[in-house]
Amino acid sequence: MERDLPNKIDIQKTYDEYRPVFQEILSKIEESLKKTIKISSAPTYKNRIKSFNSYYKKILRQKPKEAAESKTLVTLTDMMGIRVICAFLEDIDLVEKQLEEAYDVKEIERKGAQQSFREFGYESRHVLISIPQDCLPDDKSIYLPPDLVCEIQIRTILQDAWAEVEHELIYKSEFNPFDKPLRRKLASINASLSLADTIFQEIRDYQNRLVSELGCRRNTFYDKADELTDKELGTSRDNSSGHQAFAPVSNKAGSIDDLVLQALHEHNVGNFTQAVHIYTQILDSKPEPPDVVKAVILKHRGMAFFAQNLYDQALEDFKESEKHDPKGFRTIYYEGIVHGVQGKDNEAIECYNRSLGIDPYQSHVYYRRAISYFVLGDYNAAMKDITSAEKLGLNDDDLKALKAKVIKKFDMGM
Repeated sequence: MERDLPNKIDIQKTYDEYRPVFQEILSKIEESLKKTIKISSAPTYKNRIKSFNSYYKKILRQKPKEAAESKTLVTLTDMMGIRVICAFLEDIDLVEKQLEEAYDVKEIERKGAQQSFREFGYESRHVLISIPQDCLPDDKSIYLPPDLVCEIQIRTILQDAWAEVEHELIYKSEFNPFDKPLRRKLASINASLSLADTIFQEIRDYQNRLVSELGCRRNTFYDKADELTDKELGTSRDNSSGHQAFAPVSNKAGSIDDLVLQALHEHNVGNFTQAVHIYTQILDSKPEPPDVVKAVILKHRGMAFFAQNLYDQALEDFKESEKHDPKGFRTIYYEGIVHGVQGKDNEAIECYNRSLGIDPYQSHVYYRRAISYFVLGDYNAAMKDITSAEKLGLNDDDLKALKAKVIKKFDMGM
């Protein structure tokens, strides 16, 4: 019995007629993805329509009978594809989750997940989605097969780079049995890229934790400063909410990065003596580069001293930190806070002036300088700084309370 053969000319004519339709759909889906996917580092997007030659070869392998008999478009799952290229491994799971929440997901394939380290196939997450209603062609008369899907590929930058090279070296050419040494070289390159992705993620994890610890430590410092300021101004606040709790950190000594995280943790949970001890240990280790590390660690240790009401030691550390980083506007601001709680408002104002001279867009520095002006009885200068803080977006209860006190002084005729 003679087999019906697919008519390549007819198939290409149909496929070419759909190409502009595919491009319209792809453009709409890409715009939709850009609105839907929210991760810390914005991904890069690439879209592509499968070339006819690749399409034709694949339907001959997978759907030859349907291609020979069908008078309409024969669909494949990868005719339309969009790559979402992320910076970090952690982003892949986040993007997949957001796709599942926003679209009708038909299938998820984790390519390369089961490969051994000797293999050189690329890794990628492939998600098949139905075409969303708002991404259909504007011309509603166009027939679209009901099983039409778009393939969303999620990769890291390094996975995508490898896939591009692999496509040229392997997919487009046939390796023969004598290519074993080349295969080993490719496997080695792939392993190196995978290791680089893992290391990048580890660094990212460290940074995320460091940012969390630093944020908590800074808030603790400001809360302490606010508490002392309240006593001076005769106001009160509710500090019953407490601070964020963090998982314990090992006491085992490690790299400077490990020690910094450990010190910040001890600082954040209120173990200030232990935090000072670790900060001192880092400083005694003669870290490199010395000015950069010392400026940061001295600033942290000064904040730990401040939390213990050891104002002279705190001020000494802040000033020493400034020597290593003269442009450290935040450290200079902290110096001003210490002078302020010690009742040395003229010295505090001098520090705030220097800090604002480096970065004039610090709303809280204007607020703190306004407090010192208020204490010194210079209500016009205080109101001017309050206005500056408001212009920069500061609108909390502390600023409002200070403004009310200044207005009251004006009403009393000063």
